[in-house]
Parts: sequence; C-alpha cells; structure tokens
Amino acid sequence: MTIFRRSLAALLLATGLTLPAVAQEPIQPFADASRLVVIGGSLLETVYALGEEGKLVARDSTGIYPPEAAALADVGYMRALSPEGVLGANPTALLVVEGAGPPETLDVLAKGSVPTVMVPDAYSHQGVLDKVAAVGAALGVPDKAAALAATLDAEMAAAEALTASIPDAERQRVLFVISAQDGKIRAAGDGTAANGIITLSGGINPLAGMAGYQTLTDEAILTANPDVVLMMSNSGAGDFSDQLKANAALAATPALVNGRILKMDGAFLLGFGPRTPAAIRALAEDLYGDAAKAP
Repeated sequence: MTIFRRSLAALLLATGLTLPAVAQEPIQPFADASRLVVIGGSLLETVYALGEEGKLVARDSTGIYPPEAAALADVGYMRALSPEGVLGANPTALLVVEGAGPPETLDVLAKGSVPTVMVPDAYSHQGVLDKVAAVGAALGVPDKAAALAATLDAEMAAAEALTASIPDAERQRVLFVISAQDGKIRAAGDGTAANGIITLSGGINPLAGMAGYQTLTDEAILTANPDVVLMMSNSGAGDFSDQLKANAALAATPALVNGRILKMDGAFLLGFGPRTPAAIRALAEDLYGDAAKAP
C-alpha cells in the first residue's frame, strides 16, 4: 500500500483545463508557492506539519488550527467562496480541498491565472496519507511528506489497534448528530467524515446504510438505537444538547437513558489530517474507557 497513490483532479488550471476526476496523474510542484492560499482546514494543518507555513498568506474560515493560523487573511467559508475573496489575497498558488465551492467560484478560479491543485478528501486511514502526499508534492517537498506520512501511518495503526480486540457484541453504536433544529435530528451516514472516524475508533455507525447526512424519523432513531450520541462542541448550530434530550424517540435510546452525549472539537474530530491519530485515540478512549488505552 503506497502512500503516494494519486487520485487528484483539476490540475493545469492556469490554462483553464481540468483533468478527469478519476485521473491518477502525478502532481507537479507549483512553480511559485511564495503566496499560498489554502482552502480546507486539514490542508492548512498539513502545510504546518510539513514546516511550509512560511509560504502561507491566507486560509479559509475552517483553517483554525494551529492557533497561529489566525494571523493569516481569511478568504471566507470553504463552501461559500467568492472569486474576489480568494484572488484578493494575491495568491501565486492555491491548494483547495475537495468539497469546496460553490462550483461557480471554482469555475472562475479554474479559468484564472493562478495554478491550483484540488486535493481529494477521503475519510479513511489511507486518505490521510494521500492528502499528505498531495500537499507535499504540490509544495515540492516530497521527502518531508514521505516522512510525515510514515509517522502518521504508524500512529494511526497504533490508535486503531486500541480497539481491535473489543468483541463485536460490545462495540458501541455511535450516532453522530450534526443538528437538531425544531426537533428534527440530522445525523451522519455513509460517505461522511463522522462515519470514517467512528469506524476507525472501533465504533459502529448505526446509519451506515444511509448516504450522507439525513434527517431522521422517530422510527429511524429507534432503529438506530445508539449507545452514544456524538456531536461537535463548536458546531455552527450551537449547543443543541437540550433539543436532543427533548426528542422523545432519542430519549428512549440507551445513549440518552445513560446520559452518553459526547462533544468533541469538530476540526480535530473530522479533519482527517495530521491530528487524526490523536482523534482516533481520543474517541476510542471516550467510547471504551480503559479498554482502549495502551498498556
């Protein structure tokens, strides 16, 4: 399993051309990354972890770690970007995480004069390694990327091993709730960062058969029957713990009966970047206590 598996698209954007999403082309380093704008918090963390933060001039609003990144210009929220906001930082290079947008803005940037690399955001062990390899290749520091990826590979393997011996019958059913507006519970299924981190931490996502984020009926909540409800401590939706407790269906599940509502920092938990090994370990320990702690 190579850490340099390529699955990147949208190269050569300075010419207005894009490669197919399935392209497996090697990434060429930016000719000039002296004024780098990074869209995506996990990419920003990776740039810092590689020691290349001196190139940065701006980031989007999801780039909140490490704390010193706050000194960089903020070009807006990654899913609501404007061309003016991004280009206003006068970048010589753009690193953009998959899922940023809107598409209209990306189209304008793709037709502009700033070289851009779009980095896939796969919510898996290998996805983290690929992301590091992609950033390192774009910044012309593949050796640094290889060293960081090797370290993260070992750290994630060790964190995942903490729950390897937990019997299937004792694995916790973890419902990740992203919002609870007007009594409507919206939770994570397949293809989400929440599903990825729950799985890596030894939990079971009871909505794994559903795609993306779904608003749940009372029947779906009761069928999910979670042992634990997981939510972000810094969600844009605020702290909706009281709404969770007020939901009659959720209140009947083991999670609420036993008061097991876990809150974790969203960027840390769902970033799938350099802090992912620590996030796996932290969630595993929250789910399983001493059974998930290294001897």
